[in-house]
Amino acid sequence: MRLLRSTDLALRLLMRLAVAEGATPTTREVAADMDVPYTHAAKVVAELQHQGLVDARRGRGGGLALTDKGRTASVGAVVRSFEGDGDVVDCEGGAAPCPLHSACRLRGALRRAQEAFFASLDPLTLGDMVAAPTGPLLLQIGRPSSPA
Repeated sequence: MRLLRSTDLALRLLMRLAVAEGATPTTREVAADMDVPYTHAAKVVAELQHQGLVDARRGRGGGLALTDKGRTASVGAVVRSFEGDGDVVDCEGGAAPCPLHSACRLRGALRRAQEAFFASLDPLTLGDMVAAPTGPLLLQIGRPSSPA
């Protein structure tokens, strides 16, 4: 299974904000720090704001910050919200549905595996994800390196 780019960015963005230590980086700054297109980051921020996980303020003194809900959110819930609840395989898709559709056992097995994947992420929070050594490394992202 491979996560969508938006899911990956959402998780990394939330982790970055979890270690922001009171700073409120802008969407443009976070996009540059993570080397992703601004438009992609803006869409992810909008979705995180819609979910109540991020507070995004415009203008002078604005920027991004985690909400209380964002600090305690389950990683599994965030992944589910971005990935959706669709099947791992598309048995009915396209012009010709799979001929095994009516008697296939693979679809159910893949669904159970997908749920096990999500369930393994459910107990994890952002705090778990930014514990050392990850948190200190996140603080270095986007900072100019000191001359040698």
